[in-house]
Amino acid sequence: MKILLIDDDPLSLKAISGFLTHQLGHDVSECEDGSAALKAYTDNPVPLVISDIRMPGVDGIELTGYIKKSPAGRFTDIILITGYGNMDSAIRALRAGAYDYLLKPIDVEELAAIVSRVEEHLSLLKENIDLRFHFESKVNQATSEVREKYERIQSAYSKIVGVGNIGIFSEKMRRIRDVAEKLHQDRSLPILIEGETGTGKEVIARIIHYGQGDITTPFVSINCTAIPTNLFETELFGYEEGAFTDARKKGAIGKFELAQGGTIFLDEIGDLPLEIQPKLLRVLEERALYRVGGLKKISLDIRVICAANQSLLQKVKEGKFRQDLFYRLNVGYVNIPPLRERKEAIASLARMFLLRYAEKKSRRFQCLHPEAATILEKYPWPGNIRELQNTIERVVLLYDDLEVRPEHIRFLTQGCGDFSGQELEELGGCPLEPGNIKLPADKLDLKLLEQEIVNKTLLKFSGNKTRAAEYLGLTRSALRSKLKE
Repeated sequence: MKILLIDDDPLSLKAISGFLTHQLGHDVSECEDGSAALKAYTDNPVPLVISDIRMPGVDGIELTGYIKKSPAGRFTDIILITGYGNMDSAIRALRAGAYDYLLKPIDVEELAAIVSRVEEHLSLLKENIDLRFHFESKVNQATSEVREKYERIQSAYSKIVGVGNIGIFSEKMRRIRDVAEKLHQDRSLPILIEGETGTGKEVIARIIHYGQGDITTPFVSINCTAIPTNLFETELFGYEEGAFTDARKKGAIGKFELAQGGTIFLDEIGDLPLEIQPKLLRVLEERALYRVGGLKKISLDIRVICAANQSLLQKVKEGKFRQDLFYRLNVGYVNIPPLRERKEAIASLARMFLLRYAEKKSRRFQCLHPEAATILEKYPWPGNIRELQNTIERVVLLYDDLEVRPEHIRFLTQGCGDFSGQELEELGGCPLEPGNIKLPADKLDLKLLEQEIVNKTLLKFSGNKTRAAEYLGLTRSALRSKLKE
């Protein structure tokens, strides 16, 4: 071990140095005063300093103070030597930061024992520092790994529940998102979301339910147009054993009970049969239900979110929806504007879908050609975001290029010639009349054309399925079947 020895008595200096070097095998540097020792230590710090207390200039106490305040001082032990065996010298030495002290004349056995203890102390100190460093490093590493794993799980969970891949690219949608996050805070409020088909009503409903994506309670979604009228009550409220012919022996719980602690989302609430509406109103008012054929009152702890692709107030005026139920649902209200009213978001949404599907289908697409972006922005999008998403998916499926070019989306405008954005919005595209149909050069996708006709008809009548069915010469059930397709 390297030792710095300081003593203004040459004989004592040589005697102690000789013992430490020849008997104990240490590497000793010698100094005859405190100033020289301070410079030597500053140039080359050592683990052990042995110094006389009384010296001219810088004495042993001052030297100890300087060393302990230096950056390397925490790794150095100091033994002070005094020829005056009084308690005051010992206290001053220890207060200054000395590890121990010796009295003159030096007892070599005591010196050897103290130096041995210093070696052990410095070894333990180094080991402790190493352990602390590695411990903190391991803890930080483990914490980082856990945090990354949590973020990955939360991200994956957000994607699963439908709130992880949302693109907000317009001020209108930013305001709607802010409203949805505020509504998330109060589970007791019934919420009504209105907007055209394909605008993302269920996505907003999921934001209201999941918030920042850290909610694990159930989100139960029901499409009111998909349930036959005679099954509505049992689907929503469940039934008891023997409630009707062919009922299960143990009965069944309904969707409202499945949503306990979470959210029930009633999509297309405007199509809820009139005879079911007062029962739903009672459930909302009492926050409890009776199963079909049951006598036990079941309390509910659920959030109710409803969505409609047409104005419920208009349906109230037409006598197709109960006024009292409408006002009960219309406590928290969100209206989602159609995509044509937020054109600034179209290109950004298209790019988001493009990158998503390009990665999923191993395509090279990276961006939109400016002319293609202009076509997308001018198109009226009667099917809103859903139609835009399907359009981009179709492009990625059929082509493999670095950018989406106008010819890739020709099917949107095929047969229309030159068009303006205003013309497309006013006419919903090109007029489709017998004797005035221009067929594409390569092939005709009849199914896609039918889908587009249905979508534009719904747009023309603001989502009113009855008027749309009459316009198309279809029954309402036939139109509903086409919408499902």
